[in-house]
Amino acid sequence: MSTQASADTVLRLPTPEDLPKSWLGRFFAHDNLAKLSHRPERTYPWYLVLWLTGVDYFSTLGYQPGIALLAAGALAVPATAVLVAVTLFGAVPVYAAVAKRSYAGQGSIALLENLLPGWTGKILVLVLLGFAATDFVITMTLSAADAARHAIANPYLHPFAGDSRMRVTLGLLVLLAIVFLKGFREAIRVADYVAIPYLVLNGVVLLWCGWKILLHPELFSHWHAALFSTHADWTAIFIASALVFPKLALGLSGFETGVSVMPLVSGAGPGKSEETIPGRIAATRKLLVTAALIMSVLLLVSSFVTGALIPESAYRVGGPADGRAIAYLAHLYLGNAFGTVYDVSTILILWFAGASAMAGLLNLIPRYLPRFGMAPDWVAYQRPLVLVLLAVDVVVTLVFRASVSAQGGAYATGVLVLMLSAAVAVTISLWRESSVRKPLTLLLPFYFLLVAMVFVYTAIANVVERPDGAIIASIFIFLLLTASALSRILRSTEMRVSQATFLDQQSAEVWKTISGKKVNLIPHHMATPEHRALLKQKVREHYRIEGPLAFLHVNLLDNRSEFLAPLRLQVFQEDDHIVIEAFGAVAIANSIAYISELLDPISIVLGLTHRTLMKQSLQYLLFGEGDTGLLVYSVLVRYWESIQRTANLPLLLLVSESVYVDRS
Repeated sequence: MSTQASADTVLRLPTPEDLPKSWLGRFFAHDNLAKLSHRPERTYPWYLVLWLTGVDYFSTLGYQPGIALLAAGALAVPATAVLVAVTLFGAVPVYAAVAKRSYAGQGSIALLENLLPGWTGKILVLVLLGFAATDFVITMTLSAADAARHAIANPYLHPFAGDSRMRVTLGLLVLLAIVFLKGFREAIRVADYVAIPYLVLNGVVLLWCGWKILLHPELFSHWHAALFSTHADWTAIFIASALVFPKLALGLSGFETGVSVMPLVSGAGPGKSEETIPGRIAATRKLLVTAALIMSVLLLVSSFVTGALIPESAYRVGGPADGRAIAYLAHLYLGNAFGTVYDVSTILILWFAGASAMAGLLNLIPRYLPRFGMAPDWVAYQRPLVLVLLAVDVVVTLVFRASVSAQGGAYATGVLVLMLSAAVAVTISLWRESSVRKPLTLLLPFYFLLVAMVFVYTAIANVVERPDGAIIASIFIFLLLTASALSRILRSTEMRVSQATFLDQQSAEVWKTISGKKVNLIPHHMATPEHRALLKQKVREHYRIEGPLAFLHVNLLDNRSEFLAPLRLQVFQEDDHIVIEAFGAVAIANSIAYISELLDPISIVLGLTHRTLMKQSLQYLLFGEGDTGLLVYSVLVRYWESIQRTANLPLLLLVSESVYVDRS
């Protein structure tokens, strides 16, 4: 530790990351995601970032029309119209509001965490992370499964892909993991080259099929007759469509991605170079609206042409159009050559959607779990996390047998719960921001409450109809909560301090004179001169301690659910001893250990309590309190071992109601 210190000096202990690593350790520690997340990103105009969002959102065209036919038949068009209405009047306003309140790209989960601080917010975040993991993992496995189905069904690709959808799906997932192990970074231009050709090809197929329907009006008549064969009028059709709409909820995916890419969106207006937050918010809203409008048109047109042109026998499970309705029409009406180009484009965008989901999890997990103390340190690194996610993908693919339709329920459950959480977060935010002096601000929370109720209905209906989605999400949540609790317990004796700084210049100057085996450190729980005088008298009377004394008092944060926190130090002279006040701590013992390592005192004198071990353990895990003396020693021993300082460990003497640690 340098003897130079100033008010803005950052005091930080060496960590295991600073130690030399083996080649395998260097390989796995290649990218620290927690640090990379703070790196400034290059920004782009919103109409370029649109395609990065689109690889997730637009790729659902690969399977959404087939799912709509399978779920609704002739009702696919009005049910899709309900989906479009929910998109434009529900999802878009919700995420436009999220963008305003989460312009750094944290999304709805971070918004809820800020609205509900403490353990309530953290437990809710963990539950939502379970649903987010369901969403992103199923995005990878479902997209790979659908890409495999397109490859197997293609006459030119079939000789290479074979008949095993499972083998092709697992191969695509392994390829995805290999690319990320190599060091994949989402590139705007790559997204352009994948998404734009895909939309153009879809446009060609849909226009060609629409033209065919115009040339053969009987196709429309057959569809119209099928629509009214079981429903008397438009009212009955609307009610039936609203009831079947939850089965089409996959068409809502992509909005959370639209907010998460906000750091890449340029906030500079036309002809301007200065980045502004309002400019970024406005540009992101343009991105969300544009993506929603493009997708709404494509969903409506595709549901109509596939419903009018594809016979029921073809889109049923196992049929040639099952899960690949537009590709089926491309081959049927535009030939196998064009159909192959369409299939290749579809495979690319589905694979890239999986890459987008992988990148989303690699961004989401390190943002929360290590900060909560609810994951091992290696979770902050890309490569080991990629291997864990690959293992999860393989298990999910085997469980669902690489079936797109079987995974649809789980995918929709994750999407809908995330959208519901966003709607609830916006409703709470707007209610807190409302004022009786501005009546419009009172109406907005009620509007978004209605939107939230729509998502509640959709989520419940989806779970009732397809409980497998709730089951797999519950498994993710259970595993996440269990692993998080175990990690919090196992990591409880880490330092739990990110850094320390001084409150003023005087504190820095006094610190410089006492660091480096110049004082005896005495932590205490009552920050009064009278208590310090009494404690000094007892220490001098009962222990042989030579040299000046430094009294340390640690002030805890109100919100002690945080795992890591920076300390602010105030150091001053009082009579013939030194006083150190530490502010902003989340755990007393860990903070004492941290300051002890920074100060390097001659000795430390610590008091013991007589509370039961169970009570102490619970108080320590939840609120950072407990038997300070033993905990400080445990924290120090763990730290010394982690940085390979196992030789000459300090002597621990239990004397009466105090612990004396000799550091000489």
